[in-house]
Amino acid sequence: MMNPMAALGGGMPGAAGGAAAPEAPSDDGKNRDLNDMIDKSRCYARNESSQYPWTNLLIGDTRLGCKSDADEQLILHVEFQEFIKVHSIKLTEFNLGRDPSETPTIIKLYVNRCNMGFEDVEDVDPTQVLELTAADLKEDADPIKLKFV
Repeated sequence: MMNPMAALGGGMPGAAGGAAAPEAPSDDGKNRDLNDMIDKSRCYARNESSQYPWTNLLIGDTRLGCKSDADEQLILHVEFQEFIKVHSIKLTEFNLGRDPSETPTIIKLYVNRCNMGFEDVEDVDPTQVLELTAADLKEDADPIKLKFV
């Protein structure tokens, strides 16, 4: 789970006309969408198709997935604006699963690794490997729990 940014607005406590800033919400165990926390200018994909870029993943339309332009391998690098703890990840099948060959079956997560290339993936152990089933990728499936990443 992430610890959301502290107070928004409100002014300084005790200042004339200002109210005390609201306290940051505690970790209530609920999932939060982290799209607003992603530093999009520092994210990239290796091997991405220009017709299906990584930015499609942030739109929320399964018809606009991210695809490799060469083979079944794709590296997605996601950076956040501040330190967060990712508790789980929600993945959905591409185009409502109409072509099962286009949905991922294995995802390797590498935490705090910058500028990884395909040659690095062979030499570095992933933080976690997700072996996905068709049920894991359904729209109504629960998010996949992650190790502390």
